[in-house]
Amino acid sequence: MSRLIEPGARVLVTGASGLLGRSVAQRLVDQGYQVTVLQRGASGLDGVHEVRGSLSDPTAVARAVQGQDAVIHMAAKVSVSGRHEDFVEVNVRGTQRLLDAAVAAGVTDFLHVSSPSVAHAGASLIGAVAGPADPQHAVGSYAKTKAEAELIAQTRGAADINVLILRPHLVWGPGDGQLTSRIIDRARSGRMPILGSGAALVDTLYIDNAVDAFVAGLRRLPQIAGQRLVLTNGEPRPIGELITGIAAAGGAPAPRLRLAPGLAKGLGAVVERLWALSEKLAGPRADEPPMTKFLAEQLSTAHWFDQRATQHALDWTPKVSLDQGLALLREHIQTTGKVL
Repeated sequence: MSRLIEPGARVLVTGASGLLGRSVAQRLVDQGYQVTVLQRGASGLDGVHEVRGSLSDPTAVARAVQGQDAVIHMAAKVSVSGRHEDFVEVNVRGTQRLLDAAVAAGVTDFLHVSSPSVAHAGASLIGAVAGPADPQHAVGSYAKTKAEAELIAQTRGAADINVLILRPHLVWGPGDGQLTSRIIDRARSGRMPILGSGAALVDTLYIDNAVDAFVAGLRRLPQIAGQRLVLTNGEPRPIGELITGIAAAGGAPAPRLRLAPGLAKGLGAVVERLWALSEKLAGPRADEPPMTKFLAEQLSTAHWFDQRATQHALDWTPKVSLDQGLALLREHIQTTGKVL
């Protein structure tokens, strides 16, 4: 049996400013790994070595990978709007720079974090496996550039370095400033829509389970390199039920706004064009559009995944159920008064 990456190994984590990256980095520290993080600002983490810089800075990237045994690459530009070139710079060129530097520094193992959206062209995914990344048909700049980045990592992994590709799907929970807080905020203001009947089955992933899976993936990476795996709780639920449950955990009323999927997609396409024009005239916006074609598809089509190969490869099963996660989220918000 090939080796494992055990506590004591030196691991670089990019993107530790986000919930998942921060949580994984801290868990690795707690388990005895020697963790370095690469990001522009302070990480706020205990016990890590910080390298300040971005994936656009070759010097910072080279400094971060020096002496590392493994890399967990989570940093990405994640948004439903913005200039396509900005996504390319971070998600595509940044991944290429990191891989080049890692190989040059003698790093042997690379865990690349991708997204199920790289293989989602808009149709329903029912009991799907991790299909090949498809930049041509992926929807939106984020998915297209993440698909390109995954193909780069896959190609490099076949030649120079052990690469494992993990695609977490819709991570949520306490501390999540993306999916969780946006559902709650929009539900509170009456701007969270349910598309169609809200019955499309969707997989999600509770944060604690995501962290467990990534640590398991790192540990077994030399044994399972070359695979691409989608990570979920393995509990597909109707999208309307999920949205209502997360909103309720935040003390928000159940969404009442209903839109036909076709209308939402049409509105999303119009909003995208207007948003792009606004950013062209006035520069990047801090907020995000209320609807896009990609969001409309995500809210109206089924997307859930067969988890048997994932759980076998990682020797991992989710410990926190969706209902337990909702209860934990509600308790966190009631205790702290906030999602983050």
